[in-house]
Amino acid sequence: MNILKQKIIERIKSDGPVSFETFMDIALYSPGLGYYTKDTTKIGRWGDFYTSSHLHPIFGAMIGRQMEEMWALMGRPELFRIVEIGAGMGYLAKDMLDYLKARGKGQGVNEGGFFEHINYSIVELNPSMKAHQQMLLNDYSDRIEWRSGMHELGPVAGCFLSNELPDAFPVRMVEMDKELMEIYVSVEGDELVEVKMPCGDEVREYCRELDIALPEGYRTEVNLRLKGWLKNISNTLSEGFVLTIDYGYPARDYYDEDRNRGTLLCYYQHQVNEDPYQNIGEQDLTAHVNFSSLKKWGEEFGLKTVGYCPQGTYLISLGVDEVMTELYGDSPDAFETAKVKGLILPQGMGESHKVMVQYKGDGEPKLRGFTLRNQAGKL
Repeated sequence: MNILKQKIIERIKSDGPVSFETFMDIALYSPGLGYYTKDTTKIGRWGDFYTSSHLHPIFGAMIGRQMEEMWALMGRPELFRIVEIGAGMGYLAKDMLDYLKARGKGQGVNEGGFFEHINYSIVELNPSMKAHQQMLLNDYSDRIEWRSGMHELGPVAGCFLSNELPDAFPVRMVEMDKELMEIYVSVEGDELVEVKMPCGDEVREYCRELDIALPEGYRTEVNLRLKGWLKNISNTLSEGFVLTIDYGYPARDYYDEDRNRGTLLCYYQHQVNEDPYQNIGEQDLTAHVNFSSLKKWGEEFGLKTVGYCPQGTYLISLGVDEVMTELYGDSPDAFETAKVKGLILPQGMGESHKVMVQYKGDGEPKLRGFTLRNQAGKL
């Protein structure tokens, strides 16, 4: 039997049923055995899924351009800290720094070149992933530091960055019966089975806060860990931005009556399934992000939402055409163009992935990436 499955079964037999959130936490983050903590996890073409940074290096270049704009809006401080939480294989950091370094050639510190003012921190739990990142980013070892948690960072003035991170936070699974019930995981023989128990106050408060009313038989997820994550970021961020890129919806779409089975999906060797109880520790478990909760809770902790829109709209507004010309001249080949379109078009990642920027500081900075369509007020 799968070792991690056996450990879960033993725990349930000893202590009783566990919440789906606890099950998902074990499946993804159990030390040395969970999907994101074992040394065999791979992301990208030969892994279980890929992200925008695997599709084309221009994605990192565009995020680099965004960082430069944020630095300028903060008055070009001597030190601008970029904190990437969950950097995957490290490609986003590399593509960003490669672009900014090339862009800064001939622009020394005295001329205002942004690259010379960057301090980059990567928060990474997985030692194997950290080793891969360090190898890939060896050319930038003088300006990158690794931390195992946000508590090791100290005050940050700059930007917290994440690309497809909150979707991997363990979620509560709920279902509306005659009352709102939470899904727990129990055991029958040697198999994991689901049981329902009445929801606690935290989940009910979440539904009240976001005005969520679910019809009978409706099953979905509630991500409460987002709140603690945002609180930790706000406590660490002295001034600056939070840039979150992930797939998700505002609450009105997330809990639409047609999405009555929720958004939880499992990824195993680029194949999608809906059974979280197979391949435990070997497959990714993910649920879409409710960006309305990100906005609401962020504002509670002093993070103002200054932009929200689909990734495609954001990249176009930010000037992806200009960067294409900068990198490939006036006539990029068809292969490069097709890859970039995958980041922008709805049939690629352009509509499914959303971009949100929150800000802590005086005023409300205007960011170029949200000039075409800013939905921050519609969340």
